Amino acid sequence: MMAITTISSREFNQDTSSAKKAALQGPVIITDRGKPAHVLLSIEEYEKLTGTNASIVDLLVMPEAADIEFEAERAVITHRPVDLS
Repeated sequence: MMAITTISSREFNQDTSSAKKAALQGPVIITDRGKPAHVLLSIEEYEKLTGTNASIVDLLVMPEAADIEFEAERAVITHRPVDLS
């Protein structure tokens, strides 16, 4: 389970290092006057949310591909003589 930490802006300003360590365990909610204002995430969690760390394989996977009908024409490859002059 992911830990969620809440700290005030003042606490964040006084101890950024602790906030960064807490962000490795889960999101850190930073409050202004008692109301949530910002969220600090590890880069890994941010990339998961935005999909920016997806591999090309992940991006090409199409779960609905089984429902797509596709027939490709057979390729015809002819040999040509090579001129090396």
